[in-house]
Amino acid sequence: MTTKLRSPLKREVAIAGDDYTLTITPDGLKLVPKGRRKGYELSWRALVTGDAALATALNASLQQVRDAPESSQTAVGKKRAE
Repeated sequence: MTTKLRSPLKREVAIAGDDYTLTITPDGLKLVPKGRRKGYELSWRALVTGDAALATALNASLQQVRDAPESSQTAVGKKRAE
């Protein structure tokens, strides 16, 4: 039998050598670098509906664009040197 989650549950986790605090609440979860206040939040609804996966895919594609060499990017509104 499982226990209902009624109050926050905090645990420490090490990721790639860095310590984080994971807080699980009835609303969702929050992962924060140890000693900080701001971190990553995810609601249970976003996880279940797939919004979290969509946001992850969007961020990954934006990161690829940012990391691409400038010569392969075409800027909107800029004229190419001829």
